[in-house]
Amino acid sequence: MRYLGGLRASSSVWKMMTLPAVLALPVAAAAQDAAAVISTEAAFGAREIQQLSLSPDGTHIAMIVPMKGRGAMLRIADMVGGKIADPILSSSGDPESLRDCRWSTNTRLVCRFITTAHTGTDLLAFSRALAIDSNGGNRKILSARTNERSLGIMQDGGNVIDWTADGAEGAVLMTRKFVPEAMIGTLLARSAVGLGVERIDTVTLTRRVVEPARANAIEYISDGQGSVRIVGSRAMTSGGYDGAKVIYSYRKAGDRAWQPLSQVASTVSGGKSGFDPYAIDPALNVAYGFDDRDGRQALYKIALDGSLKRDLVLARPDVDVDQLIRLGRQNRVVGAAYATDRREVEFFDPTLQKLATSLRKALPGRPLITFVDANANETKLLLFAGSDVDPGRYYLLDRTTNKMGEVAPSRPELGKTTLASVQSITFRAADGTMIPGYLTLPIGGTGKGLPAIVMPHGGPGSRDEWGFDWLSQYFAARGFAVLQPNFRGSTGYGSAWFQKNGFQSWRTAIGDVNDAGRWLMSQGIAAPDKLAIVGWSYGGYAALQSAVLDPGLFKAVIGIAPVTDLDALREESRGFTAFAQVDTFIGHGAHIQAGSPARNADKIKVPVLLFHGDRDRNVGIGESRLMAAKLRGAGGKVELVEFSGLDHQLDDDVARTAMLTKADAFLRTSLGM
Repeated sequence: MRYLGGLRASSSVWKMMTLPAVLALPVAAAAQDAAAVISTEAAFGAREIQQLSLSPDGTHIAMIVPMKGRGAMLRIADMVGGKIADPILSSSGDPESLRDCRWSTNTRLVCRFITTAHTGTDLLAFSRALAIDSNGGNRKILSARTNERSLGIMQDGGNVIDWTADGAEGAVLMTRKFVPEAMIGTLLARSAVGLGVERIDTVTLTRRVVEPARANAIEYISDGQGSVRIVGSRAMTSGGYDGAKVIYSYRKAGDRAWQPLSQVASTVSGGKSGFDPYAIDPALNVAYGFDDRDGRQALYKIALDGSLKRDLVLARPDVDVDQLIRLGRQNRVVGAAYATDRREVEFFDPTLQKLATSLRKALPGRPLITFVDANANETKLLLFAGSDVDPGRYYLLDRTTNKMGEVAPSRPELGKTTLASVQSITFRAADGTMIPGYLTLPIGGTGKGLPAIVMPHGGPGSRDEWGFDWLSQYFAARGFAVLQPNFRGSTGYGSAWFQKNGFQSWRTAIGDVNDAGRWLMSQGIAAPDKLAIVGWSYGGYAALQSAVLDPGLFKAVIGIAPVTDLDALREESRGFTAFAQVDTFIGHGAHIQAGSPARNADKIKVPVLLFHGDRDRNVGIGESRLMAAKLRGAGGKVELVEFSGLDHQLDDDVARTAMLTKADAFLRTSLGM
């Protein structure tokens, strides 16, 4: 998400226009009739609109919306005629998933699918790109094809890196993974291997190579005007794994020769050192990227004219600068963002800064605003606006008429639900360090003597931010106080805060999580013996490990797709090229035994509820099965709920509804409510 953040405007500047009524209706297939009543669990378990994209002429919006269950469908909204067409493309979610669609012309789109398949003992992901007319016709696969002579599989179906290749309508630049072919019995076999770039006409499907395959290439960056200016390469180790260093090279404008730009090395903690390029500004002839500055990530620009002149663009003394703000079909850089207690944006474009200033009052109560897309000349902008008490809604803004109208709510099922406000707080850890976090209290009441939940985030390379969170809001709606701590080991606060990462420095990270629970009790927010912990992914690991570190603190534990054994997590990646990076990140030593909840199951004395999808590629379901077996062996009380065919995100409204229902009942029983 590219947040505008904290905007204010004069409503006299932007007049709210009335879009055709059909566009204001819920567009999700699972949305209920206005007169129908759905359960709280179903309302919060319903998935949001996945993605919207604006056509180059600004007259149509492509929307990927959820279907009941785990599927998704592509619908086209006519912003002039006020109609939403029947779905023209869909995915079942079992296992293929429609992920994103963007316009290549006013009548043609490029969509990307992800699917999974078992190869031996490994569960692999495959992506493929498809071109389709906006009426659903002329469907063609854009991804290159392999054949019976291919000497390997092609997981990566390519990504569009430039939507305006050489100015020709419908032409894009797209990466291609070249797979060599067997030479026996043919003179036509391809020998190229590695990542390259092709220019593809999405209408005629003609294609030509613009960047030849490079065996070690992992990334190409275009200038948004059809020229590839940066390539990133990573050498392999003798064991066939990814090396720890990425070497970036660049081209001067109009030159085909590659020159050294920077080197980015992976650190032991899982971070990076060195200038990491993200985008090119062809007008300034610079590359924008991130690098360390005094222990925090900052934004820099480096001249691509041969001088490599380096300038600091934006830095903060308290938090990392972690996002570029980009706009339009050329993805031009217009600003950068960071998160303190809330996400903030600084614009480099004075016109957009003025626009940002005017939008606040036009969208009162929804300060988290994102530029989602723009038409070709940027006279029309597709926006997303939300807050802690609003899941968000999409708007179309016409800069020529100074009018703006709502397109659709992100989560129509929550349209009539009053949500709880989220407070930014700090609490003191055992060593005196002040830990930031977010507290959500149920609506009404005094905020004291409540059943309470500590909810550590995933990652561990992540952090929580102020805004809408469906899981914490659900529990608040059910009467729980919820505290989401940004414990040490979270990203966003610099390398000293991240430490060695949340696994190698687990005692500090989990100590902060447990101190969050103690703070809830010391403030009188949590009632005695009414404190639980709920976490997803690393958060699930933290929930389980918290009960190892302090068995009496929390009275119930819920882990969703949790890591439970650090060596098991390491072994899951052994068959992949990233194994060396994962191995270094997890590390070796005494923390493997002490920091693996499955190896310390006998210390967990409270009821445990686990949820896991059996097609999870982030954390294999074997980790939850191991945890459940170890807990049962130690005489513990545990239940494991497995979801067939689902991945790490449990991207299924039926499954999420069932999970919320069961989690709520489990907590009420365990806490004696």
